[in-house]
Amino acid sequence: MKKTALIFGGAALLALTVSPAFAQQANTGSPDPSIAQRKDNQQDRIANGIESGQLTADETKNLETKEAGLNKEESNMRAEDNGHLSAADRAKLDNQQNRLSHQIYDDKHNANTAHYGNNEVGQRRQNQQDRIAQGVKSGQLTAGETAKLERQQQSINREDRSMRAADGGKLTAADKARLNQRQNNASKNIYAKKHNSQAR
Repeated sequence: MKKTALIFGGAALLALTVSPAFAQQANTGSPDPSIAQRKDNQQDRIANGIESGQLTADETKNLETKEAGLNKEESNMRAEDNGHLSAADRAKLDNQQNRLSHQIYDDKHNANTAHYGNNEVGQRRQNQQDRIAQGVKSGQLTAGETAKLERQQQSINREDRSMRAADGGKLTAADKARLNQRQNNASKNIYAKKHNSQAR
């Protein structure tokens, strides 16, 4: 009986001394590795969707806008609590990341795909998407930067569709020159955002 009481007493004492140590360790100002890893995983999934054509520019823009919003919310939560996240904050972020994860899955598996065709204009668009995807994967592009770049690609895609609709599905030489100029500007933006001081 004394042995049992001694074992339970020792276990209780151990639990009381170890729990604060873990709480202190978990409550440091450094980013929670599970939250940071989750963000990296989401960005990798988005990048893979861009590369494979499973995500359109519009879908990517929407996903990255939401990811940027989550990052801002996490930053605000940390600012309110001296760089820390409470258990409630972590639970809220985890819940929001779950919803975003489901949307990534849904967007990658819906009928919308990015097919640019086997022509010069289509190849240029695909090249830009590949460069954006590489920036997302490498961490050179933040979610906010990616959303802005995809918004620009979405606008170019809309103009392409409008030009084709006006000319029976074809692009004139002037249309191609206009789209090429817009892609040149987009290319400069991709380069600038991938090589600035911001990183994921």
